[in-house]
Amino acid sequence: MIVTGDSFRFIVKEQLEAIGAKNSEILIEPTGKNTAPAILAAALRAVAADPNAILLVAPADHVVPDDAAFRAAVRRGLAAVSEGRLVTFGITPTRPETGYGYLELSEKPKADSAPIALRRFVEKPGTAEAVRMIADGSYLWNAGIFLFSGRDLIAAFERCAPAMVGPVAAAVEGIRSDLAFQRLDPAAWAKAPAESIDYAVMEKAGNLSVVPFDGAWSDLGGWDAIWREGQGDASGVVTSGKATAIDCENTLLRSESDLVEVVGIGLRNILTVAMPDAVLVADMSRAQDVKRAVDILTERGVLQATQFPKDHRPWGWFESLVLGGRFQVKRISVHPGAALSLQSHYHRSEHWVVVEGTAKVTIGETARLVTENESVYIPVGEKHRLENPGKVPVMLIEVQTGAYVGEDDIIRYDDVYARD
Repeated sequence: MIVTGDSFRFIVKEQLEAIGAKNSEILIEPTGKNTAPAILAAALRAVAADPNAILLVAPADHVVPDDAAFRAAVRRGLAAVSEGRLVTFGITPTRPETGYGYLELSEKPKADSAPIALRRFVEKPGTAEAVRMIADGSYLWNAGIFLFSGRDLIAAFERCAPAMVGPVAAAVEGIRSDLAFQRLDPAAWAKAPAESIDYAVMEKAGNLSVVPFDGAWSDLGGWDAIWREGQGDASGVVTSGKATAIDCENTLLRSESDLVEVVGIGLRNILTVAMPDAVLVADMSRAQDVKRAVDILTERGVLQATQFPKDHRPWGWFESLVLGGRFQVKRISVHPGAALSLQSHYHRSEHWVVVEGTAKVTIGETARLVTENESVYIPVGEKHRLENPGKVPVMLIEVQTGAYVGEDDIIRYDDVYARD
């Protein structure tokens, strides 16, 4: 079971299909509420299907290279779960990290890495405190990975965060199917407090055990983590995409666009990430402050803080290449066998140029095949549809012109995905 936000739903579906897990249930949060409501919703849903369900809760952005070692750690945790305990996983620290929370154990880990009772959670420390805790030997990084029976977790919520149970249960009860997704009821969800699972339950529950894990692990929670996981050169320089480093040390240079070349000269301990619509430059030690930047940009109404350059849809994806006052240029990719809705627009006309594959294009009452290097014109107000009848993706360039080129200028007459 996956719990995710609306913007990620099609990416999640494609990734699940790529790993052969296409039958996994995907719950859609109406709004982000931190981890506690999401985990409770998953537990309620799982227990409704199987009263004896056991849940392993893992964030989607962690890297655990040794699958076998991690599975062995999970098996060790199952013994504690059978005794009614809530299990969290602690990572053996390899450096005095100040970007993670820590777990203080009731005793130092033993060679068998058996579950150990948790003494307390420790918030992200300063450098001196992190050094002291590592030297002590009874502290582990808090991985944010949990293992418990669904019933035990729900009971813990009822004891520790009762105000959350009613709204989340109502949101689960009001689930609405939407294509391959299950949408939690937005009205009920809005009443749920936004809290982390640590704060809402784990820090208050008395039946917690920790399974130590000394294998390789990273939460990829910041660009500095991406740098550490990258294949750096002898100077600690990691490049990705169209990036060139000259006389740099301990630096990440990353380009997410084929049209943007990133060049670093004489950089030390610098993160530079170029996206199609924004560029980040930061000192390596300030990687965690990216969240502050997002908050500031969100308050200013900057679109890059809340919208992705590439918009995934059930039929494929599109990205905006150029946006002007009365025009927009998009690149559109349509999956084999997929089709956009039969639609029209009040304010814009469209020119389509097929650059890869063969598309079936319907304009008004006429349908025709459009192959590579061919184009069509759709006048303002004309009903039209784009389909991919072939076995390879269709790629086209769309040029929109008109007084308004927003995504909400659309009237759907027929849609295989049952969208409004």
